[in-house]
Amino acid sequence: MSRISVRGFAVASATAVTTVGAVVGVASGNAQPSGDNLEATAADATLLADIPVGQQAQIQVSSLTQQADAQAAAADAAAKKSAEEAARIQAAKTAKAKKEAAEEQAEREAEEKAARASRDSVRDASSFSAKSSYSVAEVQAIARQMVPGDQFQCFSNIVDHESTWNYQAQNPSSGAYGLVQALPGSKMSSAGADWQTNPATQIKWGLNYMNERYGSPCGAWSFWQANNWY
Repeated sequence: MSRISVRGFAVASATAVTTVGAVVGVASGNAQPSGDNLEATAADATLLADIPVGQQAQIQVSSLTQQADAQAAAADAAAKKSAEEAARIQAAKTAKAKKEAAEEQAEREAEEKAARASRDSVRDASSFSAKSSYSVAEVQAIARQMVPGDQFQCFSNIVDHESTWNYQAQNPSSGAYGLVQALPGSKMSSAGADWQTNPATQIKWGLNYMNERYGSPCGAWSFWQANNWY
C-alpha cells in the first residue's frame, strides 16, 4: 500500500504515492522526481497513518480546545469591554444626577434665603404712625412694607376682591369688615385695638390669618380662586 504526504501529514492510498515536493514540482513546471526520490520524501514525512488512532483523536480534540479557548478569550474581552462601557455610561448618568440635585438644592436654598430676607425686611403695624384717614395708595404702600415681597401680589388679589382696598368697607348683610373682610370685624382686635381705623392693624391681622390657615397669602389666594371665599 502506498502513502500520500501533504504538509507533513499522510493518508493511506491504494493507487499512488504523492508527496508535497512532487506536487510543488509539477505545479512549477519542473520534471517530476523519480520514484526513488518520492519514496525518500515519503519516508522522511510524518504520516497521519503512522500516528496511532487514539493520538489522532487527541490531536483533533486539542485543536478544537484551542479554538474554543480562543473564542472564549474573545468573548471575555468583548464582555469586559461591554461592562466597562456600561460602567462609564452609568457613572456619567450618576454624575449628571448629582449635579442636577446639587443645582436644585442650591436654587432652593437661594429661594429660601431670599424669602427669609423678604420676611425680615417687613415692618410691623406698630411702626406706622396713625392717621385720621388713608387713601388707597397709602394703604397699598403700607401693605407693601408689611407683606413679604413674594406674597404681596396674592395678598393684593384677595384685598382687591374683598374690599377694593377700602379699610372701612363693611358688608351690610354679614357684618364682615375692613380690607380683608374679617367676620366679624372684631376678630381683628387681636392685632390691635384700633382695628376699625388703622389699615396697618387690619393688614397685620389678615396676614397672620392667611399664614395660619393657608400657609401663606398665596395659599389663601389659591383657595379663594377655587371657592370665591377664604
